[in-house]
Amino acid sequence: MPTLLVLVGVVVAFLILARFWTEWLWFDQVGYSEVIRTEWVTRALLFLAGGLVMGGAIWLNLFLAYRHRPMYVPTTQQQQDLDRYREAFEPLRRIAFIGGPILAGFFAGSAASTQWQTALLAVNGQDWGSADPQFGIDLSFYMFSLPFLRFVVSFLMTTTFFCAVAAVFTHYLYGALQPMGRGEKISRPARIHVAVLAAVFTLLIAINYWLDRYSLLSNDGERFSGASYTDINAVLPAKAILAGVAVFVAVLFIYTGVRGNWRLPAVGVSLMVVSAILVGGIYPAIIQGVRVGPNEQNLEAEYIQRNIEATRAAFGLTDVQVEPYSAETVATAGALREDAESTASIRLLDPQVVSPTFRQLQQNRQYYNFPETLSVDRYTIDGESRDTVIAVRDLDLEGSGQNNWVNDHTVFTHGFGVVAAYGNTTTSDGRPAFFEGGIPSTGDLGEYEPRIYFSPNSPEYSIVGAPEGTTPWELDYPDDSAPNGQVNYTFTGEGGPSIGNIWNQALYAARFGSEQILFSDRVTPESQILYNRDPLERVARVAPFLTLEGSTYPAVVDTDGDDTKEVVWVVDAYTTSNEYPYSARQELESAITDSLSESGEVPVAALPEYINYIRNSVKAVVNAYDGSVTLYAWDPEDPILATWDAIFPGKIQPISEISGDLMSHMRYPEDMFKVQRELLARYHVTDAATFFSGGDFWRVPNDPASEGEVAQPPYYLTMALPGQEQASFSLTSSFILNDDTRNVLTGFLAVNAESGNTPGEVAEDYGTLTLLELPRDQTVPGPGQVQNNFNSDTAAANELNILERGGSQVFRGNLLTLPVGGGMLYVQPVYVQSSTGTSFPLLRRVLVAFGDEIGFAQTLDQALDQVFEGDSGANAGDADVDPAPDEGAGSGGGDGTGDGTETPDADAQQRLNDALAAAGTALADSDEALASGDWAAYGEAQTRLEEAIADAVAAEQELAGTTPPADGATEEPTDAETTG
Repeated sequence: MPTLLVLVGVVVAFLILARFWTEWLWFDQVGYSEVIRTEWVTRALLFLAGGLVMGGAIWLNLFLAYRHRPMYVPTTQQQQDLDRYREAFEPLRRIAFIGGPILAGFFAGSAASTQWQTALLAVNGQDWGSADPQFGIDLSFYMFSLPFLRFVVSFLMTTTFFCAVAAVFTHYLYGALQPMGRGEKISRPARIHVAVLAAVFTLLIAINYWLDRYSLLSNDGERFSGASYTDINAVLPAKAILAGVAVFVAVLFIYTGVRGNWRLPAVGVSLMVVSAILVGGIYPAIIQGVRVGPNEQNLEAEYIQRNIEATRAAFGLTDVQVEPYSAETVATAGALREDAESTASIRLLDPQVVSPTFRQLQQNRQYYNFPETLSVDRYTIDGESRDTVIAVRDLDLEGSGQNNWVNDHTVFTHGFGVVAAYGNTTTSDGRPAFFEGGIPSTGDLGEYEPRIYFSPNSPEYSIVGAPEGTTPWELDYPDDSAPNGQVNYTFTGEGGPSIGNIWNQALYAARFGSEQILFSDRVTPESQILYNRDPLERVARVAPFLTLEGSTYPAVVDTDGDDTKEVVWVVDAYTTSNEYPYSARQELESAITDSLSESGEVPVAALPEYINYIRNSVKAVVNAYDGSVTLYAWDPEDPILATWDAIFPGKIQPISEISGDLMSHMRYPEDMFKVQRELLARYHVTDAATFFSGGDFWRVPNDPASEGEVAQPPYYLTMALPGQEQASFSLTSSFILNDDTRNVLTGFLAVNAESGNTPGEVAEDYGTLTLLELPRDQTVPGPGQVQNNFNSDTAAANELNILERGGSQVFRGNLLTLPVGGGMLYVQPVYVQSSTGTSFPLLRRVLVAFGDEIGFAQTLDQALDQVFEGDSGANAGDADVDPAPDEGAGSGGGDGTGDGTETPDADAQQRLNDALAAAGTALADSDEALASGDWAAYGEAQTRLEEAIADAVAAEQELAGTTPPADGATEEPTDAETTG
């Protein structure tokens, strides 16, 4: 048995060692060993300090209580009972007096070690440079010092309480405390001991009361956050009085320890309780009910104003540009001429809808895949910035069909290349117009390192590298002209720790539970092991002090300015806090949840539950080939970031290190924008009286294109706001009235997401928030109203119903909102896919709305012309752009018509319209005959419906320039369409 226990202990110790050692190897390889070292050292010091304070204090109190036990105890029935307990306890006393404090110290040290970030911020906190409006103290006290002080006081109160319990128990067990006995009920040493502990505990209560005064500034009230009139004029002085009473009671306990009179501290404790009830509870309630209640708007105005100003400062809303916008609701001919650049850039490719299309046309092999939601970026093609939908061709082991340890960890090691398509352009049959794709990658992005070893869907671990001259065994990409139909490759970078020696092999075999690592011939002296490969996870590990964006996006860039391009993942990271005085608390998860995030990636790092301060202070870049992580100080003025930079010097690179090409792919982060729009729904109101009434509060509309009550996501697109001369890459959202079922538009928010392309310098207008406020006496349809109008439009509904009856599925894409033409323009792409056979969504129609006018056509230009009386002013000629591109990746064409589809043949269009009209009539006749039970008429109407659908499909195919496949399924892509 002892031998077995020793063996179990050795195994457990080795597993623990393997975990810690491999952690160190990983951090050392990625270049952030200082981070893990600082964390471990700080945790260890806090663990020792917490453990020693708790364990040492309990042991000391047990020791003192036992040492000063009375030598002679009067014989009573109570003591006779205690004698039996003492006899039973005595053999275990040494174990209890040593083991108990050690166990308590272990748990206390573990709790203390979790505060390592709080402790580091308190010790290294930088000056904030601004003070709170009540005490005039620099905000660094609230953000850095106060949280740690509160933890220390709470920890010491807990320690004192357990010490008192241990001391009283020991005194009672050994007869120094006899509550039921005659004569003296407590010995002098016991009295002094207990009195001192009570005095210490009461002093800690006094300190806690005093700290409460500062914590009032971060209170959550019913109407606003921060200290209210009652807090400042009643609770604040009450806390000071209660702190003074507690100090007085502590003195009484000391006096009792010396003099032996327990009546005074008993009276003092009663005074504390009564004071807490009267001064701390009843008095503020009276002030609130009698003084504040009848005059609340006037009395709270000063404190509401503090809350408004603090919230706008804490969430980066101080410089929001608010502009009135008298939106027209009646479309007029040529109204879009001045906004041709915006309408020409309208993104019709919905990144949430077209993933199956990317998969069908560009997946190439079953062991590759694309994410469900693609990314939106912009690339300069032929000298013009183009909105782009882009995705990495990621590795998908589940699709390989040959799963075993060798394949999963040494053969299928990486994805290959990116696929990119114009955001506002499609081919003639509704497919994405790819300008980069195929294997090997070809197109307008030029040459770059296409191998994707690090991505959100990479395998748990891969073993790469081999001795020079060894035949490669990693699958690189399929190639019919290569031996065995594929090209192989050997990783040559520095992407993971070495497992070239038996010790490291044993450690990683234990960590991953894979004994094959010890015995495989694929593990050589040159082997590396790649793990923690999700870009979000890598950033979260090297920068645990940051809150991360819920998703990441890929970019093909030259990061070093040496004309060598590579694929990188860009991760937006935030410094957050919940301690900013007077700032509103926002539940982070609810703010960033929308119809996209619900089905998207799950953050790998735990999000703080509430925040009242946020800055996008860091842009992190993860190399997709070697996994290297670089942190850039995006907001060097942020005091929290400055503090962490002082803690980890040299780990956060200055913004001057960002190359021009990388800078051009930085964008304003979605989660930051979501939080800001959530706050602006209330804090666009800057007047305290109006804020108090709450009558002008807004909300983000639900996504009309999604099922359920979930917020509409913000959208990236290139556009120019009214009055702006040049369009810019922007992130946009809209607002409707709060608690208003009419879904009337009240505001439109846009942020300039264009960071520029100057090395180390962010564009001046980047991050500028512009809020267009619509007149309060004007009714402009919101997204919900517009979607309802689209769904109920007779022409659109009939055509879409016919398409669905014809064996197809219809998907409505993102509903975009643009302030153009003097009003609000809504654009929604409509995708159609076959319900059987090979199917993937293709852009077939575009819905447009301006006021109550609706357009529904094959192209955006046609739909706009329907709304704007045949002269939208946004067609290709007016926008001075080229025709749509040819099909296929890497064509380099397609500088955009605003819709990107070719002008349809007039005869075919007329036949399509006639067929749809005939189908609508046949459908109505069919329903009427079915209702009346006239089966002959029903059969005749169904025959006409089938013929009309066939005619419509034929006209549709003619317009698209394609022919129907033999089985009625959607066509397979040609080589030219998939690879260019």
